[in-house]
Amino acid sequence: MDILLNFISSLLLIICLLVGVAFLTLLERKVLGYIQIRKGPNKVGFCGIPQPFCDAIKLFTKEQTYPIVSNYLSYYIAPIISLFLSLLIWMIYPYMTNMFNFNLGLLFFLCCTSMGVYTVLVAGWSSNSNYALLGGLRAVAQTISYEVSMALLLLSFIILIGSFNLLDFYYYQLNIWFFMLTFPLMLVWLSSSLAETNRTPFDFAEGESELVSGFNVEYSSGGFALIFLAEYASILFMSMLFSVMFLGSDLFSMYFYIKLVFVSFIFIWVRGTLPRYRYDKLMYLAWKCYLPLSLNYLMFFMGLKIIFYSLLL
Repeated sequence: MDILLNFISSLLLIICLLVGVAFLTLLERKVLGYIQIRKGPNKVGFCGIPQPFCDAIKLFTKEQTYPIVSNYLSYYIAPIISLFLSLLIWMIYPYMTNMFNFNLGLLFFLCCTSMGVYTVLVAGWSSNSNYALLGGLRAVAQTISYEVSMALLLLSFIILIGSFNLLDFYYYQLNIWFFMLTFPLMLVWLSSSLAETNRTPFDFAEGESELVSGFNVEYSSGGFALIFLAEYASILFMSMLFSVMFLGSDLFSMYFYIKLVFVSFIFIWVRGTLPRYRYDKLMYLAWKCYLPLSLNYLMFFMGLKIIFYSLLL
């Protein structure tokens, strides 16, 4: 019965997540519309609300084309694995009911995000197109660069709270939110999340102006829709993780979900405001700015813990 309950709960989570992704795309198109002083989707239904579902039906019913010279099997499977990893990572969501609340949740997050790099690389390589391969290589270099500083930032918090469990963020933030203590880390984490999910101003994987849509240039219909869904599921997950780590993690409160939507709105707001970064500056930012900063904070937290334990003894 426990296995059945786990299965039904995770299925409900995934269905709700996919509906959330659909409405996140609508929110993005509306917000970008108002930033650019236009309406956004407003023809289908009331205020264009059913528009994401119409787009999904259109994409999944179109004919699936694939290049003759492509490596067919890996070309076909890469988007599926990409979406699977984006949905699997949600299993560390800190339920109070102990559904999948395992103690090594943050390690599982790092493993899944590291695996996500391979799907982008395989999708770009298997298309057998120069543009797609370039987009894939750029995406991999960028994601790996920012994962290093993200892992070190996570390690700082793991040392601070002494646990890999996301639920402990809730207990440690009952009195004060972590962003009040670690404001610079919050800003670094936010921009690293933007780079991790290939969003503007770090959208080099899909550099439309120079790479003709990047690694997914040869994908159409269902394959493109799966890559699209995976990206937006990752954005929602990063927003959830940001809210858990810095904004109180009050999971039983409605405010938690308002904060989650607000962080997702920041992702969209950045896209409507900032131009794309230059690639060498992106790498400079990762290795020369964020890496030393995260290492310094890691040493700082380790020192704090040593002082704290020595005072206790």
